[in-house]
Order: sequence, then C-alpha cells, then structure tokens
Amino acid sequence: MSEQRIVIDPVTRIEGHLRVEVVVDENNVVKEAYSGSTLWRGIEQVVKGRDPRDAGFFTQRICGVCTYSHYRAGIVAVEKALGIVPPLNAELTRTLMNAALYLHDHVVHFYQLHGLDWVDIVSALEADPRKASEEAFKYCETPYATGADKLKEVKEKVAAFAKKGNLGPFANAYWGHSTYRFTPEQNLIVLSHYLECLSMQRTIAQMMAIFGSKNPHPQSLTVGGVTCVMDLLSPSRLGEYLTKFKETVDFVNRAYYPDILMAAKAYGNEPSVLNDVGVANFLSYDEFLVGRNDNLFQSGIVLNGDLSKVYEVDDMKITEEATRAWYKDDKPLHPYDGKTDPNYTGLVDMKTLDGHGKMIDTKVFDAKGKYSWIKAPRYEGKPMQVGPIASIVVNYARGNKRVVPIVDKFLQETGLPINAIFSTLGRTATRMLEAKVVADHGLTAFNNLIENLKTDQETCAKYVIDNKKEYKGYFAGNAPRGALSHWCRIKDGVITNWQAVVPSTWNASPKDANGIRGSYEECIIGLKIADLTQPLEIIRKIHSYDPCIACAVHVMDTKGNKISEYKINPNL
Repeated sequence: MSEQRIVIDPVTRIEGHLRVEVVVDENNVVKEAYSGSTLWRGIEQVVKGRDPRDAGFFTQRICGVCTYSHYRAGIVAVEKALGIVPPLNAELTRTLMNAALYLHDHVVHFYQLHGLDWVDIVSALEADPRKASEEAFKYCETPYATGADKLKEVKEKVAAFAKKGNLGPFANAYWGHSTYRFTPEQNLIVLSHYLECLSMQRTIAQMMAIFGSKNPHPQSLTVGGVTCVMDLLSPSRLGEYLTKFKETVDFVNRAYYPDILMAAKAYGNEPSVLNDVGVANFLSYDEFLVGRNDNLFQSGIVLNGDLSKVYEVDDMKITEEATRAWYKDDKPLHPYDGKTDPNYTGLVDMKTLDGHGKMIDTKVFDAKGKYSWIKAPRYEGKPMQVGPIASIVVNYARGNKRVVPIVDKFLQETGLPINAIFSTLGRTATRMLEAKVVADHGLTAFNNLIENLKTDQETCAKYVIDNKKEYKGYFAGNAPRGALSHWCRIKDGVITNWQAVVPSTWNASPKDANGIRGSYEECIIGLKIADLTQPLEIIRKIHSYDPCIACAVHVMDTKGNKISEYKINPNL
C-alpha cells in the first residue's frame, strides 16, 4: 500500500474547528502532519478604533473557555501602554479570579475533554464495584466518590444508557481500542470522577463569579484595577470564596491527582503516549502574583529539553509569519507590527480513507501552500511549546521551591524519570501538577489580600490618557493553555492595532517558511496507528495540549449587514 492521507475533522470534545491531517506509510506510521484551524478569529479587527478601556470586554470574546485570561490580557496591555499601575488589592483579586479559572479549566479538561482518551467507558461496565473501590485506595488514602455503593450506582447509571442503545455523552468514541491500558475497575473509578466533575465545575464557576460578577465573561476588571469593591469588603463573600476554594482543592487532591497517578502507572509503558515531546523548546511567563514581587510560577525558556539551563524571555524576539496561513503578509512580523488581512486560498481534492475503510473524494489541506487560519509564532526563529508542561519544565529547571517538591513527589510515586514529562503522558500529568501548585499555594494571595485590606482599601488607579500622544504596550502571562500575549498600539485616544499571540497559536502553528513544524504536527511524526479508521492515538496527543481555537468567527460589518450564512448537515 502506498502513502495515504488521513483526515480528522473536526477534532471534537474541544471545539469543532480544529482539523488534523496526516500522511501514513504502508505500515501505518505517520510521515507528515498538518494541523489547521478552519475558522478565522478576526478579533484584532473588531477592537480597532475603540476606546482602550473597552478592549478587554472585546478580547475576552476570543474564547468561551478562558474568557478571563483574554479579559485580563486586554486590560493589562492597555495599562502597560498608558503606564497605569493597579493597586495591590486589585492585583491579588485578579489572582483569585485566575485561580478559579485554572482549577476549573484543568479539571474539566481532563474529565470532560481528555479523560475519555485514556478511559474506556464500555470496559467500566464490566467492573466489579467492590474491587474498584479497593483499587482506589492504592492511589489515595481517602479517595473521592469511590465507595462500592457509589461505584455500583455509577455503573448502573451508565449501563442504563447502554441498554437504550445510546451511551449519551460517551457515544461515538473508540471503545475497545488496543491502546487503552486501564483495567475495568480503574475505568470505573475515573468514570465516577467524570460525573462528579460535572457538579464540581459549577462550584468553581461560582467561585469566579464571586469577584467577577458572572462566569463566563466576568465583568469586574477595568483599566487600573477592579470594580468588585463591595465584594472585597464583605466577610461573607470572602468566606464564600474560601469555602468553594477548599471544596475544589479537595477534589484535586482526592480525585484528580490520584487519577493521573493511576494513569501514569497504567500507561507508563504504552508507546503511543511516550517519547513524543513535539517541540522541545519551552516558553513560560511569570504567573499568579500572590504577594508583592512574588509569583507562583516564574518565566523562562528551556531549549532542546535541556533542564540545566533556563534563558530569560525577551519578548522583542517574538515574530509571527503567515507563509502557510491564510493571510496576505507572509513575512515574519513582531506583534506590535502584526497584520490580520485574510487571504483564503482554499482546499484541494484528494482521495482519503474514511471511518469505514473506504477511499472517498475529499477536500484536504494544500500541502504546498496555505492551510490554516493560525499564524506561525516563532522566538528567534524557533518554534516553542507552551502550556502547563512548559510552566512545570521551566519552573522545575529554575528550582522553584513551590513546584519542585510537588513534581518530585509525583515522580517518586509513579516511578517515572523526569524525562517522561516530555510526552503526551507528561502534558496530561503536568496540567494536573500545575493545578496542584495552585491548589496548594493559591490561598497565599487570599491571605495577603485580607491582610492588606486592613490598612489599604484602594482597588483602582486613575485612568489617564493624552489623546495627542501615541502609546504601545503589551500583556505577557500565562493562560491555562500556556503563554499568552496581547499587543496594542494607541493613537488619538483609540486603538490603532491589536495582536493576540495565544497558546494554541504557538502549539498548533502550521509550518513556517523553513518548513519547521509546530508542536501539534511535530508530536505526531513517527506515530504508528493501530487502526487507521480509529485514530485514537492522534486524538489523544492533540487533546493533551487542551487545544482552544477561536470559539466563533468574529467578523462584523459596521453597517450591520449580513456577511454570510452557513447551513451544516449534522448527519454528515
């Protein structure tokens, strides 16, 4: 059999407009990969000409998941441009909201978005609830929702779906795949936590809304500080945050951590999740201010997976190019000078393999031309991998006193070496480890806020702008999915240019002018697929990055005219 193209579109359980195509040889080994977004974000065009104070409310609409990250980025970029310094109370409040976002994002990612890549739900229906309950105690002294009676209830609930011929939210997956490694009892344990997480994410969303007014799309940040003054001065509201934070920590410690520990042991010898680091260059920023000049996570760059050296980040060395992206200007540009002018060149015709093993006519990415709405960010011309893996790698290499003990304990419990982090398994584990750091140390910000409020109740700095001057500034920090930066230029009192370099832009980058791949594409190369009609191995790798492409096409006509209309057949 000659080489053939496999198309996975959409990559589901995240958002529905990420497409991955691979070329496999006669042995089902991936020789080439293409990762592309099929929708245009365009938010940069929407904020042009607007009052800088409005930017954050628009930029948070980039994403329906990490809305707070883009909200904060839009606010801080303007603050940096205008030289406005928020009070400490505002900074710490923003951290508390950020903690809610991270904890929500990471637990939901594993259980609702990525867990079923590791867990065979159908296998769980064969589990012995009593044995499963005993199994849970191997990974936690007080496991969460894993009593024999509870597991029996979970098993019966899912079995009821199966008897109706419908697995509900668990339908349409590759059950029974040869690369699953959990026992039926282990599958049942994680299944129980999957269902528990549906309730837990509501609690964490409420935690965000305490200071953010609502979730998603909180609205209490403003250029200069925060507006939730009455909530900060209310003992009952502070107590409510504390209670919900502790509930979340309990879930992280008794469900999330043990489940990843169990996965690390079960999948420690599974080839399809190991030795696939993707891009071995890691970029991460300072994040989680918990006190004056005190961040939980520190910035840095690690190159070629070498933990012996951490380089300082110089944001002026970042560029984006569009050689293989659907934009007009191909050359590398710094984000301050970035352009977002679309140039869609379409797909090409090819025969590909469908999910039933038949060759069909398909529209595929142009392997020689442009094939994604995502640009290719580079740091000194190098692709970078961002995300919790980069955060943990950089901070472990730096000897971060809050990170190193947690990582070392996990490695000791799993028996895995540190280089096991450089893999799909590692990306999944480091996301949990990052949540664990936030769970263990996030209340440092809460306690410092309480102390500071006793003598200082300032929450917002004055907004000052000279409409005769030109300004530029940027935000550089981390979102749950990794390094995030927003860049703005202001002239005549309004925004004249805006660029956002988001985590999934780094990781899902198409090839650049030199043919160098981004991390999604790179981590798939060399992968052997057991069954071309069930490419679970590819899905698992891509999901481990927690891909978050734009939630919608943000295109508008200033006169309110309809631009275009689309009809989608859900049965295709």
